[in-house]
Amino acid sequence: MRAGSVRREGAPAAPRPPGISRIAGVGTATSGTSLSQTELLDILRVDDPKVRSIFINSAIQRRNLTLPPPDETGRRAPEPQGDLLDKHKRLAVEMGAQALTNCLKDAGATLSDLRHLCCVTSTGYLTPGLSALIIRELGIDPHCGRADIVGMGCNAGLNALNVCAGWSAAHPGELAVVLCSEACSAAYALDGTMRTAVVNSLFGDGAAALAMISEGGERQATGPRVLKFAGYIITDAIEAMRYDWDRAQSRFSFFLDPQIPYVVGAHAERVIDRLLAGTGLRRGDIGHWLVHSGGKKVIDAVAINLGLRRHDLRHTTGVLRDHGNLSSGSFLFSYERLVEEDVARPGDHGILMTMGPGSTIESALIQW
Repeated sequence: MRAGSVRREGAPAAPRPPGISRIAGVGTATSGTSLSQTELLDILRVDDPKVRSIFINSAIQRRNLTLPPPDETGRRAPEPQGDLLDKHKRLAVEMGAQALTNCLKDAGATLSDLRHLCCVTSTGYLTPGLSALIIRELGIDPHCGRADIVGMGCNAGLNALNVCAGWSAAHPGELAVVLCSEACSAAYALDGTMRTAVVNSLFGDGAAALAMISEGGERQATGPRVLKFAGYIITDAIEAMRYDWDRAQSRFSFFLDPQIPYVVGAHAERVIDRLLAGTGLRRGDIGHWLVHSGGKKVIDAVAINLGLRRHDLRHTTGVLRDHGNLSSGSFLFSYERLVEEDVARPGDHGILMTMGPGSTIESALIQW
């Protein structure tokens, strides 16, 4: 109470300041068939040496994909947009439900403990949103708060984490979950162009969930605290990553500008410097880096511009190797690997970093 202020008898006490949100658990899931890059090239009957080179030199060994069934000649025919939307709905719900279940188990919680669900997806459009479909699928309390983040792409997992951190801080001790479910197979175009070859060489299907609880309630978490967020939209490169309508194919098609790795790398320092401003921390004080597995060139550009070692990005490159680019949930697959490694110690700091359309870089500072 301020000096000189008086509270009336019987008046309610001033609200407690919001607590700091902690990560309480993580869970992941994949779907479809795990395919090596060479297996995928053979299945799709890709003979063009330039296209094969893109696949083989991607630093990706395997990915989970759900491809269209072969026709009578053994070929995989392109799927119409309606079928792709159906595929997205089915896979996003299946993978999302499994990732959420795994996350709650890791957090020592049950479905009945869930109070807020924020779902992220960019590989298809759903109305009602994915959150409503997941609540129905798993029988979650229909009073559960929810939000859907759609169309923000690979950076969106951290946008959702920001939303959930705020909700969690306003509801001490109550469980919130970020759920990223990306059926990248539902965004595939099999048209033989170099534009789609780049996309088809990179993305895989996967879902990841992160549970959060703020300090101050009865339920407590021992995971890292989420301290701060910082982001930046590179408006000069707003068209460099986009998902737009291909009139010739009568379907949506994803586009990646070849300059994206260099654009992201050139702006990485700006975002991290802003994130660390006022904290007393320098980049060398960060013990754990969890960066979006956007692709080999993107990861290399970030490493060079931030002065990171290969060891710093071992989980980022490991997820890319084993799953490809999983879009919005990639960094949570890396976080799960860090948890399993069990090397973070109390007082350690970590940085989460994602990149996506806009062109956008998002970041968060955490502390164990």
